[in-house]
Amino acid sequence: MRRIDAPRAGWYPDPESRTSLRYWDGLDWTDARRSPPSAAELLSYEQRAEFEAAHQYVPPVPAAADFAYRGPRADNQQIVEDVRRAARSEVDRAADLFSQRARQMQRDIVPLVSDYTNRLIKWIRLAAIVAVVLLVAYFVFQVAAQASLFEWIGDRIDNFTDDQNGAGITSGVRPLL
Repeated sequence: MRRIDAPRAGWYPDPESRTSLRYWDGLDWTDARRSPPSAAELLSYEQRAEFEAAHQYVPPVPAAADFAYRGPRADNQQIVEDVRRAARSEVDRAADLFSQRARQMQRDIVPLVSDYTNRLIKWIRLAAIVAVVLLVAYFVFQVAAQASLFEWIGDRIDNFTDDQNGAGITSGVRPLL
């Protein structure tokens, strides 16, 4: 679309959402949005239009110097400058939008990291508790097993020595040796 054919700057129905208005700056849609006007706003607009019609509002006419021919080079330079200005503003807008999204993503990611870190720490603590319980159970088992083993060995030695000392003779059984 040519610049001359573009509608004037103002609020128009949003092409992306028909429930709101969006500002057209004369060249492109901006990020500014608002709700449609209320009945009171429409009434004040109609009253203003009637006032302007009654008082014959005439927009100011540009001075003749604004229409002076400056040559093709001046027009080209002005167009190039307008394009550069528009490109800079778009780059700035995109950089701001990127910065906003990056900050939002950073705010969203931090809870996820801490949430997963908390889960990891919880599992590590649980594994450490289970390991300590198993280690204590192992030592208790070892102590009990050794005590019963030593007791059994002690009983065997006592029985053997009792048999050697004549306990077996009094019972009527002779030792094999």
